[in-house]
Amino acid sequence: MIAKTEEDFNGLKEIGKICGSIRDELLQRTKPGITTKELDEIAAEIFEKEGAQSAPKGEYDFPGYTCISVNEEVAHGIPSKRVIQEGDLVNIDVSGSKNGYFADTGISFVVGNGEVILQKICDVVKEAFDAGLEKAKPGSKKSALGKAVHNVAKKHGLTVIKNLTGHGVGRSIHEAPDHIFNYFSRWDDEILKEGMVIAFEPFISTIEEEVFQSEDGWTYLTDESFVAQYEHTIILTKEGPIITTL
Repeated sequence: MIAKTEEDFNGLKEIGKICGSIRDELLQRTKPGITTKELDEIAAEIFEKEGAQSAPKGEYDFPGYTCISVNEEVAHGIPSKRVIQEGDLVNIDVSGSKNGYFADTGISFVVGNGEVILQKICDVVKEAFDAGLEKAKPGSKKSALGKAVHNVAKKHGLTVIKNLTGHGVGRSIHEAPDHIFNYFSRWDDEILKEGMVIAFEPFISTIEEEVFQSEDGWTYLTDESFVAQYEHTIILTKEGPIITTL
């Protein structure tokens, strides 16, 4: 989507704020002993209260209002009776729509005290996001974001997930540009445009560079890596990126 009108900007900011508030509420409520299903039910209540809709459920008939992934689950985890434990690596990904506008946001975090490496990848993925954000401006090549992400990962002795990417968003949950890689691709020379709306979501990994889909048809997994994600919906402007999901 290319945001052009005041209505566009206001609509994107409204759903961005709703998705961001759900993400933050679920982060605060994620304690040892709670199930991922119980967290998802909290999200459902907030969506209803705000007059907004869950994008995964509404667009793809996903079996949950949010995607909640734990430890070996990297993305698109299905809310269930799985009980959160002290030291778990949890990812909460919230996307939704209101009045025809969409937003997408996610964050990985460690519950309580966990392994040092888990907190490290959560810190590094935020650093990678910030590095990519500096390149997110009209006139830049889209590949510059991925290059910045991968450079941060390598600096810390880590790598990136190459088969999960950011994407365009705005009038639907997935739209052009189809991908925003977490690494530099020489042929990916698309120029970012004024008003472009993107979901920028680096994935930082301890070892592996690809995920695979589980038998449930939704959840993405790794064999032996931990992965952290950090995602916001952004409107690109000449004055700097507007993050709608803060």
